Amino acid sequence: MKVAWLPAGLREGLRSAYSPRTISSNLLVYRAILKASTKQFTTSTRLQAGIAAPEIKFVGVDSGTNGEEAPFYARLVPESPSYFTAQPIFIDDLLTLQSLVRRYSNLPTVKPGEAPRVAWRSLVEYRNMVGESVKASKYHKIVELLHRLNSIHPSLMPQDVRAALNEYKKDINPYRNDTKVIPIDNLGRALGAGKRKSSTARAWVVEGTGEVLINGKTLAEAFGRVHDRESAIWALKATDRMDKYNVWALVSGGGTTGQAEALTLAVGKALLAHEPGLKPALRRAGCVTRDPRRVERKKPGRVKARKMPTWVKR
Repeated sequence: MKVAWLPAGLREGLRSAYSPRTISSNLLVYRAILKASTKQFTTSTRLQAGIAAPEIKFVGVDSGTNGEEAPFYARLVPESPSYFTAQPIFIDDLLTLQSLVRRYSNLPTVKPGEAPRVAWRSLVEYRNMVGESVKASKYHKIVELLHRLNSIHPSLMPQDVRAALNEYKKDINPYRNDTKVIPIDNLGRALGAGKRKSSTARAWVVEGTGEVLINGKTLAEAFGRVHDRESAIWALKATDRMDKYNVWALVSGGGTTGQAEALTLAVGKALLAHEPGLKPALRRAGCVTRDPRRVERKKPGRVKARKMPTWVKR
């Protein structure tokens, strides 16, 4: 540490302490060092030009008795109370929405199905906006609060609530999102695709008598288990259309269970092209939404994904 950076009193005390001259008593040196060290972090005129930072002159500070400025001890206070948390911007957003919900909890709300349709920002967009690695479970709390604020009656919604909701809205019109309709070719066939785990299926559905061919095989030849056979044509069975359509499908990848459940989604999508009115029934049967579950990977040091090795005492 350079001596020139120190205040004058402490610098003289250190020179006396390390001076080659013989000193009768170290008490005076100790007192000088202690007296100088108590003022080394003050912003007064005793700071010498060797310090890098310039002098700070505070307005309204009374001068000392000797004509010198009295030391002013400053402490930096963060603007946000969430400054020392791991994710301060996210915490501030969450606290702001919670305060709005508490403040306007007495306002009348609309029914769940009558709330205005809004497309909120995705998790990736919110992470890019705040610059923090926010977990999906934490961002879900913000989305729940946004749904609660959005349910306030539009004619009574305060201006600060509208401003808070606009920060999380996407720049799109949700009423203009048209669903892509699967076309039907000149032969009356509708092609639907589905996936499950590592399996992929493509199914052509056409009006007929209920025949099913999978990779050129019948349903019983393609799948040995009864459960897999039911899964392959579950979309037709759930809507009572077993004897009205023929299915010709190609499957690849994965095992028999994955291929059968991939066919469930493929046949359901192709059936919607023929009869769009069956969508509520197919959604209740689970033939519209893809199942994203996959086998959890094996971890090092474990027998399987989570199974630990058998403990042996000796």
